[in-house]
Amino acid sequence: MDFGLKGKVALVTAASKGMGKACAMSFAAEGARVAICARTESDVKTVADEIRTKTGAEVLAMRADVTNAADVRAFVGRTVETFGGVDILVANAGGPPRGGLDEMTDEQWHAAFDVTVVSVVRLIREVVPSMRRRGWGRILTIQSVSVKQPVDGLLLSNATRPGVAGLMKTLVPELGRDNITFNVVCPGRIMTDRFLGGAKQAGLPVDDYVAKSATDVPLRRIGTPEEFANVVVFLASERASYVTGVTIQVDGGVVRGIL
Repeated sequence: MDFGLKGKVALVTAASKGMGKACAMSFAAEGARVAICARTESDVKTVADEIRTKTGAEVLAMRADVTNAADVRAFVGRTVETFGGVDILVANAGGPPRGGLDEMTDEQWHAAFDVTVVSVVRLIREVVPSMRRRGWGRILTIQSVSVKQPVDGLLLSNATRPGVAGLMKTLVPELGRDNITFNVVCPGRIMTDRFLGGAKQAGLPVDDYVAKSATDVPLRRIGTPEEFANVVVFLASERASYVTGVTIQVDGGVVRGIL
């Protein structure tokens, strides 16, 4: 199936590993030009070289922290300067730390709101002018199944991530006239470094932790970053041109709610 992404410009943040990297790689494989960033310059440049080698795509790689407004402006500006504009935004960032009510300070609450909500606002503000000029745009954000169903031990995530879904839904009628779509993609248990880090916290060997974590997933396994990226690429494509304002989980059936 032709996804209509050849020549499009896809900007993916936090793309040096995990789901961000898988999304960037998948866009490149579909013929898109890709701009990626991460907080560590050496990591993002290594991934850029890997994407070029595997796909032959044009890749712009920059060090940028999405919680820093100047970094966001510089990254989007450099992308527009290099590729002529932005067609697709995948707003991705690390999640807030684990912990309950008595453990979280005011500073941690502010930081969680900044990384989860404000970073997405900054990125959208910067890319929308380019999308309006081009009369086409796809804005996606990677969040968590905590948007649909609270996750034990993730108070900050449970409290802030649903706000991003509200933000995206609110922008649908405002920017739909410019042919810009907005969708939220919510991973469940995906085989990333962050997920595997839970083995140490649980005091289990990695293989045992993975097996235990899969027991209450209806598909009885942990998803891969590539499986997650497949959904993101579809939603960013011409094939999903009438899909907007959706919050969809990629979780093997973990979320039990109907909506």
